[in-house]
Formats: sequence, C-alpha cells, structure tokens
Amino acid sequence: MRVLLLHNRYRAPGGEERAVAATADLLERRGHRALIWERDSTEIGRLDAARGLLVGGLDPAAVAAAVTDLGADVVHAHNLHPGFGWRALAAARAAGAATVLTLHNFRLFCATGVGYRDGAPCHLCRGVNTLPGLVHRCRGPLPEAVTYAAGLALQQRRLLAHTDRLISLSHAHRALLAGHGLPETRVSVVPHFLPDGAWAPRSVADAGSHALAAGRLVPEKGYDTAIRAAAGAGVPLTVAGDGPDRARLAELARRSGARVAFTGWLDAEALADQLRRAAVLLVPSRCEEAFGYGALDAFAAGVPVIASPRGGLAELVQAGGGTLVDPDLPGAWAEALRTLWQNPQERRHQGESARVATAGPYGEHAALSRLEGAYQAALERRRDRT
Repeated sequence: MRVLLLHNRYRAPGGEERAVAATADLLERRGHRALIWERDSTEIGRLDAARGLLVGGLDPAAVAAAVTDLGADVVHAHNLHPGFGWRALAAARAAGAATVLTLHNFRLFCATGVGYRDGAPCHLCRGVNTLPGLVHRCRGPLPEAVTYAAGLALQQRRLLAHTDRLISLSHAHRALLAGHGLPETRVSVVPHFLPDGAWAPRSVADAGSHALAAGRLVPEKGYDTAIRAAAGAGVPLTVAGDGPDRARLAELARRSGARVAFTGWLDAEALADQLRRAAVLLVPSRCEEAFGYGALDAFAAGVPVIASPRGGLAELVQAGGGTLVDPDLPGAWAEALRTLWQNPQERRHQGESARVATAGPYGEHAALSRLEGAYQAALERRRDRT
C-alpha cells in the first residue's frame, strides 16, 4: 500500500509530530510505502494562515500532484490547519486516493483544540456553532478569534464530507467527539503505539530517585497539582518541559517548599534518561486528552503512573493498572504519591505489571493491524463512491 501522510506542523512541536513520524516508520518497516509531506506553521505568515483557514487550505493542486507522483492509495491526514485544509482532502480524492483523518484533539470544533477554558473542560462549541469560542476570545485578540471561529465553522462539514475514514486515539475520545455530532460509525480507534524495542527488559522503579512530570507547561496540564502533591508528600519532583506557565509554577514551587527541579525542554534521549531514573510519573491533566503519550512511555519503561481520570488518558492508565486521581484534589494526589514513594517494592510491582500489560495492545503489531483496518475501510468507501 502507498500512503501519503499530510501534516501541518505546529509552532511548538509535540506528540502529533512524533505520531506522524512513527506511523511512517512503521509502514515502511512493514512493507508499505510511506511518504510524509509537511507544512510548517512557523513558515506560514499570519495573513496566509488566516487565508488558509477561511478558504480551506493553500495550494491543493500541489497535494493532487503529490498523490499522483507517489501513486498513493491512501492519503492519511493529521493536522490540516491552516496550510492544507479540506481542499487538500478534496484534491487527494480527485487524484484517486482514499482519505483518512486522525483526530488528535478537538480541532474540528475548538479554536484552541484542547476543549479547555477557565480551569475546566469546555464543550460549548459543538458542530458548526463556534460562536462561543469567539465570545470567550479563546484565541485571544479579536481578529484571530474571528478568523478561527469562521474558519472552523466553514471547514468542518467539508472536512467530514471529503474524509473516507476518521481515526480517534481512544474509545473515550471517540465518545466525546460523538457528543459534538461526529458519526461514530465512521471512526476507527487507533491508539498511539511504541516500537517493539521501546519496552524495557524489567522495571527498576524501586530504585527511582524522583517523581517526574513532563510536557508543555500550560495550565490545562495541571502541573500545579503535581507540585502541590510533591510538597505534601515530601517527594522530590523533576518537571521536564517549558511553556508559558513556567514562571507561575516556579513561584508555586518556591512558596510551597517543594523540592522541584525544572529542566526546560529535553531531547528524546535526555527525557528517556529522566524516565528511567523516575519512581513514578505524574500526569495531572485537567483537559480531556485524546491519549497520553507520556504515560505510555512510562509504562514501557516500567514506571508506575498517577494520572487524571479524564479523556483517553484514563483509558490508557487503566489498561496499565495505574492510579487515577481527580486533578482538582491535590491532597489526594499527595496521598497517592506518598504511598508509592514509601513502598519501593510496590512501585516495581506496578511498573512491571504495566510494562507487561501494555506491550501487546500498544505495540507495533497491534498498531499496524488497526491502521491497516482503517485504511481498508477508507478504500472500501472509495470504491463505493466511485
């Protein structure tokens, strides 16, 4: 099978970029032909970005040409805004490819994509009604808020109309999207995965020297809960990552007396080293994440996880036997963290159980089977419409 992967890179790289690269690598290693074609938000000027959102993407003819050059059977799109848009999917179809769209977040409806506002999950924008995002200025300045509200409303139905198969990263996220009007029968669940060599030979969480929290430092990730928990439990905490919330979090750590080390952004190797030396990973997200790459990395390393019970993250953590605690209850987080910290053998037991439990369902064999199933469903729909 020949697959063209489309992705508009974000200004701050994250899990989607990782997922696109991992998918292409898996397809190539398992006998398919895969090509990634990316556009980058850092290279698209604000006027062109606004135009892309409002008209449905930039230069769709180039997408058609890429489909023809590769002889693509499937075009697998990830983030399409603002550079690709619905016109990229329409062009891919016109060139003969089936189309697949992975929904990594709530971007079909939500201007920020995370479905979060004022400290809690927010689902006011539903279907093509994106007016609440404009009223609440979720994108900040009025011109940008207007552009996103109008652009998402204009594109949504066309995106769905030109997609043969949708992919969600978890059953929980698929159900949340269905609450916005997305047709569940057209959605395949294909979680993120790790390559076979990513699983550690055994858990060494009993020797861990710190609790770890890792990711972009933004309010919806709930790292203030992690800091308060570490202070309450008397456990050293390493926070790996950077973002606009760093100054507030550093001040909270100072005032609370927590022993917190802020590392800034780490490359993959340095982050993996932090994880190997961790006793537990804390994932106190207040938003409803579609999946939770960091938690899967921890399970593969044999590290137990304490996480929020929201969205697809809860689904993954339950599969790995982790602990779920409401992110708005820092006292309960402190107690859960203290219990694990004081029992090294239990940390190793939980880490080992998680390592074994997740290797099958979140390994590359299962991922390839699910992915090929989604592609076949898209190809069957293409045959039906032609």
